[in-house]
Amino acid sequence: MTSATDMDSPPESAGALLEVDSISLRFGGVTAIDSVSFEIREGELFAIIGPNGAGKTSIFNSISQVYRPQSGDIRWKGASIMGTRPDRVAQAGVARTFQNIELFSHMTVLDNLLTGRHIRMSGSFLAGALWVGKAKREELENRRRVEDIIDFLEIEGWRKHPVALLPYGVQKRVELGRALAMEPELLMLDEPVAGMNLEETEDMARFILDIRRELGITLLMVEHDMGLVMDIADRVMVLDFGRKISEGTPAEVQRDPNVIAAYLGGTALDATTAD
Repeated sequence: MTSATDMDSPPESAGALLEVDSISLRFGGVTAIDSVSFEIREGELFAIIGPNGAGKTSIFNSISQVYRPQSGDIRWKGASIMGTRPDRVAQAGVARTFQNIELFSHMTVLDNLLTGRHIRMSGSFLAGALWVGKAKREELENRRRVEDIIDFLEIEGWRKHPVALLPYGVQKRVELGRALAMEPELLMLDEPVAGMNLEETEDMARFILDIRRELGITLLMVEHDMGLVMDIADRVMVLDFGRKISEGTPAEVQRDPNVIAAYLGGTALDATTAD
């Protein structure tokens, strides 16, 4: 598998594209995120890991403003996005995939990818129906961009197939393509290789690295596959019960006693003294 060390990593001085500052999210008496802070630098691949229920997807939903944290702040390019509508966050340049595939199963691959262009469309309904002027030019441009994504993700053979008929790994690739169709500056990947076999996982890892290297897109990834995370991430943050317990390079995180304890059970002291 190709690793992040096979390419230039973003410099330490790279500017923060996204800043999450001490956010807390509660559902009734349950705290899903407990005063978590981190930043994502332009051009890097930042990963979030942690046991089930640690708050990883809640972080994604807070960034996209599907959830509204009760405290703290989230800044995109220095400006707060707290209280912003989710579609406005997407228009600003933040796209995501989902842990469970969220495609239109009876539509073709091509049409599913075109739905990702919706936020970039500005023509009126009437002009679109008549297919004239700006609407015609916009439609042709959207289709060109989608065809580029089809080529990039190597799904030409399935472009006119209904998504429901595709292998699982290809469906995950189509969902990735729909997010790319939104032209994001930050792409959030929620368990991109969940349920995949080894070959599918290696293909997805290659596409993720190509997205960063060839398309210049910054990546935020939640993933349970530790081999994948440690191979391709620049920095890793670890959550446990909604709290950040570690952050650093993959090597630093793997050596952290708090991380070992979270995954293996026991306390940090037990982890440091275990044989």
